[in-house]
Amino acid sequence: MNTTEIKPIPEGYMQDAKGALWPKDTVREIDLLRDDLVREIVSRAKAQSEALAQFKAGVFGDIESFIQLSGEKYGVKMGGIKGNVSLLSFDGRYKVQRAVAESLAFDERLQVAKELIDQCIHEWSQGSRSEIRALINDAFQVDKEGRVNSARILSLRRLDIADEKWNKAMQAIGESIQVAGSKTYFRVYERVGDTDQYRPISLDIAAV
Repeated sequence: MNTTEIKPIPEGYMQDAKGALWPKDTVREIDLLRDDLVREIVSRAKAQSEALAQFKAGVFGDIESFIQLSGEKYGVKMGGIKGNVSLLSFDGRYKVQRAVAESLAFDERLQVAKELIDQCIHEWSQGSRSEIRALINDAFQVDKEGRVNSARILSLRRLDIADEKWNKAMQAIGESIQVAGSKTYFRVYERVGDTDQYRPISLDIAAV
């Protein structure tokens, strides 16, 4: 693997963004102060990022250990992360949720479904509602990466349409679904007063 060697900067010099070396005593004071500030903030940010990464790993480990412990109470050996779970404090004031979000993809049968749907639209052209046509066209639009929106595609299956071709298309959509990957995350909540509502304890720096 090719790596770019970072050459040490000679003592008494500073390197600019283009790689040129400047004697430190020729750099303006405001530029020195700005450099110091940026590096100090970055240093603190890296420390916080590392702490957050350790906190995240620790929380996932603690939740999994507790699930294993709970299973052992009933003589059941749990096998790895399997799905969503909610843990509440005894007084119900705090809640921790672990969720597994799956990302979906569709194989070639989605194109089969699209062809069947196009045939339906053609056959219904005289009496079909424009809203349904717009919904279908919107569902099969792709983003900049050429991917379809899985939620929009799956929403078509909720339409109550009694047509043999349509039902075959919906079957093709269902059979074309592939789980492309999954992402596990957790959220922490605090109950709002004495209500049954919970608000998240933000771990997002932008939302703090």
